[in-house]
Amino acid sequence: MRILFSLFLAALVSACATPQTADRSLRPVEVGVIAINDFHGALEPPKQSVPTVAPGAPSKPLLSQERLLDPTINVVQVPSGGAAWLASAVDSLRGKYTNSVMVSAGDMIGASQLASSLFLDEPAVGVMNRIGLEFNAVGNHEFDRGAEELQRLVKGGCKQLSLRKPCQIEQWAGAKFPFLAANSIKPDGSTLFASTGLKSFGTGKRKVTLGFIGITLKETSDLTSKENLQGVTFADEADSVNALVPGLKAQGADAVILLIHQGGRTNPEPPNPFTCNDLTGAIRPILDRLSDQVDVVVSGHTHWAYVCDYGQYNPAKPFLLTSAGVFGELVTDITLTIDPATDRVLAKTARNIIVQSPAYETRLGLIENKPDFPQFEPRADVAEYVARYTAAAKDYVARPVGKLGGPVFRPGGDASNKGGTLGNLIADAQLAATTGAGAQIAFMNVFGIRAPHQIVPGDDSAVTFGQLYSVQPFANTLVTQTLTGKELKAMLEQGFDAVQPIQFLSPSRGFHYSVDMTRAEGDRVVAMSLNGVPIDPAKDYRITTNSFLANGGDSFSVLIRQRDAVQGGSDIDALEAWLKALPPRPVPAEERVTDLNPGATPKKPEPMPSM
Repeated sequence: MRILFSLFLAALVSACATPQTADRSLRPVEVGVIAINDFHGALEPPKQSVPTVAPGAPSKPLLSQERLLDPTINVVQVPSGGAAWLASAVDSLRGKYTNSVMVSAGDMIGASQLASSLFLDEPAVGVMNRIGLEFNAVGNHEFDRGAEELQRLVKGGCKQLSLRKPCQIEQWAGAKFPFLAANSIKPDGSTLFASTGLKSFGTGKRKVTLGFIGITLKETSDLTSKENLQGVTFADEADSVNALVPGLKAQGADAVILLIHQGGRTNPEPPNPFTCNDLTGAIRPILDRLSDQVDVVVSGHTHWAYVCDYGQYNPAKPFLLTSAGVFGELVTDITLTIDPATDRVLAKTARNIIVQSPAYETRLGLIENKPDFPQFEPRADVAEYVARYTAAAKDYVARPVGKLGGPVFRPGGDASNKGGTLGNLIADAQLAATTGAGAQIAFMNVFGIRAPHQIVPGDDSAVTFGQLYSVQPFANTLVTQTLTGKELKAMLEQGFDAVQPIQFLSPSRGFHYSVDMTRAEGDRVVAMSLNGVPIDPAKDYRITTNSFLANGGDSFSVLIRQRDAVQGGSDIDALEAWLKALPPRPVPAEERVTDLNPGATPKKPEPMPSM
């Protein structure tokens, strides 16, 4: 009787356990996606901060009386960035999840800090190998040294394919993660790297799979020197994604995540990297055409930070859209809740985390740590790895290159479309370096002036190579060519058309132009003069730009023809020579660009009649 009772109890326990086991197998599975973008080889803290509204303080619009009286009200500057601190932030997020994956939306390399760039961005990839990046979409700056050198960097090896020698610090083994390039098409029709990737979590009925697509913005051919692309072209972003989604679904992807190197901007007043007010930019028309089977879009390129429920802008496209700014200053924590029984995403949320790093000094004072935001310690192995490269670059960075009579700035940084005194100084240097080629005018593209957007000389007026490199990291060469006055005007007008963001090219000394943004597109440059003499539309002029612009970069297509072109030296060598020639070099003070209606909304073109 005792044996029969025991068997009865065992059967009862078994009967009770079966539903519990079944219920457990059907529970939703949570996956964390840890995302960055636009790292740009920022090995060390970039001495920049993330501006944001202080926690717990009411967010007041710019036009409130209080913000007019005190524009800093409720806003704090959080020092951020640095690879070792980013590693710790990523580790802290991984600790939240049983299942996680780390991804990047491009420009991991290129336009990098000197300690990374001097060594062909091997340490930028090395850092990501150590942090545990698993997928990276190819961005436009991945092509800065050419498609073949990019492939070497990814696959490994020490073949010299650029001006600098590879493998100076370590035998380069390549990336431990795939680069994805679904719309980067080689001359033979194949893609430069794989188009998609998959990662699965769990087993059996509990198994869930994420599918990833990597996309480069199609304007990359406008943003990169043609010789660097080596025949690579860029297909339409939305068409490329939509063609790949069914294949990922057929391979078992429960969620589709797009890593795209294109982005948008939000209303910066008040600054808030955690929300999505008034989203604008080239990402929107792409999203409006995407398959609704895409669940999350991790974006980049604009260096802007946001977290968006895109369904608020287009209810038919309820994507979760994110961007983590630039230089590893933020990291995005994305949570997906997936039903393994129906292969559906039940919920998706995201938040940006500021990667707070040490305080630093600026010309306006100390940017202190903010206790209201998470604090991170540098991860020891990454810090040690970075130190190897920064020590090797130290002598080069600290080398004095000349003297400057005072600070020069690109006011407003990334948000500015004017070059200020820094843009003028660079243009003057490029003109001086190319007078032997007949140059009369030089122009510097404002968006080519990088963070920290300033050169501040030391107490003895000295400027170091590291300071020059920080604002001109692209290793462009100079090109002098002939334009008629009419073509010169057409070139300047391209800075104010609808193809790329508005950009006032910085001209060299003696040249002046005026712009009226209330006029129709193509007719906004209302005056041009050289040394006080109006530009003659029929006359030839010798114009110098960097090779990026001369190859049609930033959509300045007028320059592509390169009539009577003469190739010069590098842009950074020109700036160094200019500073050395007259110590200290005076700060250029003349007014060279007149914006007749600052802040005006550009007049839209008249609609074409229907045909």
